[in-house]
Formats: sequence, structure tokens, C-alpha cells
Amino acid sequence: MLNSPQNLLLIFIKNPLPGKVKTRLAKDIGEEEAVLVYKKLLSITHQEALGVNAERWICYGDFINQEDIWTEDSFKKKLQSGKNLGERIKPFFEVGFSKGFKRIVIIGSDCPEINAHGLNGAFDKLKTSDAVIGPANDGGYYLVGLSKNVNLFENKTWSTESVFDETVADFKSYDLSYQILEEKVDLDTFEDLKKFPNL
Repeated sequence: MLNSPQNLLLIFIKNPLPGKVKTRLAKDIGEEEAVLVYKKLLSITHQEALGVNAERWICYGDFINQEDIWTEDSFKKKLQSGKNLGERIKPFFEVGFSKGFKRIVIIGSDCPEINAHGLNGAFDKLKTSDAVIGPANDGGYYLVGLSKNVNLFENKTWSTESVFDETVADFKSYDLSYQILEEKVDLDTFEDLKKFPNL
């Protein structure tokens, strides 16, 4: 069931196609194996998202797949558009707040340590803070959430180790209260994969 109309969980995914996902990892294990790893990450994200007290939007990178694990009784299917990640993210926050959601959290599908307890905790923190962020091991973040509609998604050097620091600087420049979650792994490399033998 889609629930808690005040909370919105945005899940950004890529369509699991060879050459499109986990390209850094694919250099070490091959494109087909990289797709299999990514599908396992999608499965983890899917399972944990089902335990989150929020409406859930699954946001596809290339095309909406009607025949996948993201069933429409639990997820609203959306399509990303834009040249860079910031341009892809920004409209979803704008639309979400315009529809009356009070708290919006976005995650990707690259974090094998993601869990429903932590995601629900992020929404809880947004009841008393303007923003929340979960740092990733690569200098980015695996989660960011807002209870105010401010634009955090322009002028970022995406996919670099400065994204987390740049975003926290934005929190400060907007005078937002914020909380930082525990760091988790954003799985991109063979070194990352070795930490998770079950994948």
C-alpha cells in the first residue's frame, strides 16, 4: 500500500542494462556480472523501501519498465529527465512539495547497507530538522532529505568526492538545520564489492 501522505521517498535507479550500470565495476568483473550485482542492489533497495512509511516514487533513468519488481501497488513509476543528476533530481523535489508532501527523502540504488530502519529514521529527523544527509564512503551521499523546498542540486561536481561537502555548505548557506546520518558504502568499485561477499 502507498501510505503516509506527508512523507515521500524518491528512489533513483538506472535501467539494469550492460554498459549502462556499474561501469567502473564492470572494468574488473565484466558488464554482465556488473549487471547482476546491480540487480542485487536493486533487490535490496526494493525490499527495504517496502518497509518505509512513505509514498514511494521509483524514478527510472532511461525508460519506465512495467514488468519489473517495482509493482504499482507499492511504487509510483516516474521517468527522470535532465542532462546531469542535479537537473534530474530537482523537479521531483519541486513537484513533491507542490503536492503537499512535508518531508522528501531521495536515495539511489547503489548502497548495499540501506535499510528501512535508517530510512524511517531519516524521515523522523526531518520532523525537527530542515535537512538530513547520509554520507557515502566515496565523498558523495547515499541519501538526502528536506522538509523545506530549497535547491541543493545546482552547481555540483557530481560523481566526485566533494559532493557531500558541497551539499553541507549549501545547508549552511541556506541557514538550514540539518542532521548527518552514519556513513555507508556507495558500491562502485571492485574494492567496494569485496566488502560484501553475498552480492
